[in-house]
Amino acid sequence: MKACITLLFVLMIATPSSGQNSDLLRNAMDIGNPKIKGSSGYDMSTQVYTLQGSGYNIWFERDEFHFRYDTLKADFILTAHVSLSGEGVDPHRKIGWMIRASLEENAAHVSATLHGDGLTVLQWRELKGAFMRDPEDEVFAPKSDYNILQLERKGDLFIMRAAHDGEPLQLIGKHHMPHMPADVLAGLFVCSHNPEVLEEGRAWNVRIDRPVPEDHNAYSQGRFGSRLEILDINTGMRKVIYESKKGFEAPNWTHDGEHLIINQEGSLYSISINGGALKKIDTGFADRLNNDHGISPDGKTLAISHHRADMPGGGSTIYVLPLEGGQPRQVTEHSPSYWHGWSPDGKYVVYVGERGDGAYHIFRANVESGAEEQITDYTGSHVDGPEYDPHGEYIYYNGTQSGTMQIWRMRPNGGDPEQLTFDQYNDWFPHISPDGETMVFISFPENIEVNDHPFYKRVMLRTMPVKGGAPRVIAHLYGGQGTINVPSWSPDSQRLAFVSNPGLPASQ
Repeated sequence: MKACITLLFVLMIATPSSGQNSDLLRNAMDIGNPKIKGSSGYDMSTQVYTLQGSGYNIWFERDEFHFRYDTLKADFILTAHVSLSGEGVDPHRKIGWMIRASLEENAAHVSATLHGDGLTVLQWRELKGAFMRDPEDEVFAPKSDYNILQLERKGDLFIMRAAHDGEPLQLIGKHHMPHMPADVLAGLFVCSHNPEVLEEGRAWNVRIDRPVPEDHNAYSQGRFGSRLEILDINTGMRKVIYESKKGFEAPNWTHDGEHLIINQEGSLYSISINGGALKKIDTGFADRLNNDHGISPDGKTLAISHHRADMPGGGSTIYVLPLEGGQPRQVTEHSPSYWHGWSPDGKYVVYVGERGDGAYHIFRANVESGAEEQITDYTGSHVDGPEYDPHGEYIYYNGTQSGTMQIWRMRPNGGDPEQLTFDQYNDWFPHISPDGETMVFISFPENIEVNDHPFYKRVMLRTMPVKGGAPRVIAHLYGGQGTINVPSWSPDSQRLAFVSNPGLPASQ
């Protein structure tokens, strides 16, 4: 379900500016004049950084290494997958994120570091020229193709988290740096830990996010920018294909595999999976759309959720129209009704709605007649995100029947409810792959309200086999509301489209 459109809604008249993900770390240099010069590059086609660096170490009172960086201010979160190439020479060669007060070799800094032998640790130099420090509790990671490192600045507190492939981020360490300036140099580094050797490392899925204040209400105070990403399920590689300073949400993948559909400021747009400009879809009078929309099984019809001006509070109502655009035809009479899925035969839409009792229930309606059938009737709990599997055997959904928001499924008539996830997270919006094998869903942190799915949170996308098994993390991101509210699998079940949020503008 998605919430009402912003009170500050303004009808978009022109196509928003676009921009494919560019180099986030625009500067590169060696720190400390290592004996062998380093270098770095950014591949626009893969969005991967490659760094080569030498240097005696990053330790004691001075450093030698190669640095790929940019200037940042205020609070931010740095996240990336990193790896060192080959076996290497010294087990203490290292790669990671660094936040530095200056480019001087003895500058104060803090770094989230992965060593060649698997040592994963937060390290810092408190003041210029001081000796380096790290905590006594060190975490050794098993050798693997890559690890995920995250370094967050929150005022004068610096927080390191790390994860192995498929796992949630774990807290590695935190440290207060009261003397770190407001404007800092932040980026990726590599160091050989041997002045006679040049080592190489790679970084991908590189993201810089700027947290939004907890009390910011996106619906009344305005939205910040968004990124449209495509994730390869098999490799874990993510690619940003479109960015905007305006918020947009909820991608659907067209059946030909060539385009995505997103909503922005009350309208729908299509975009090539290779990026480029947005193309507005004609939805007639329906110009107050929320992020609940999707394509019929035959690929010909689009279901939308439009806020009717004649309803108290502008209640969301479901309509259908040709995929190429046209005048919408109303399906549901009662509101609010938030679309979430089609039955495999295309005869029904399944959705969540509230009918005057203060609770949200799951309904389905006949697309032709509009006849509505209530499927769930849970007292004192919240349900959302209903979606049929491709075979029509189950409806998957999220619900709070167990006390936290977890993923469930039931028969299409509401029978045999079965809980599928059991953990501390708040899990929302299950989507079943077109081949019927895999479920993806978004996991919110445990400290949010169980019936809420807000914007601008550190969240995870997770998958699990439909036949059962442990959830596996496929993406750590800053997002939430609008990330995957609607079905967003590619037709071949190999890729997933989703929205992430950079957060506050860089100038703030």
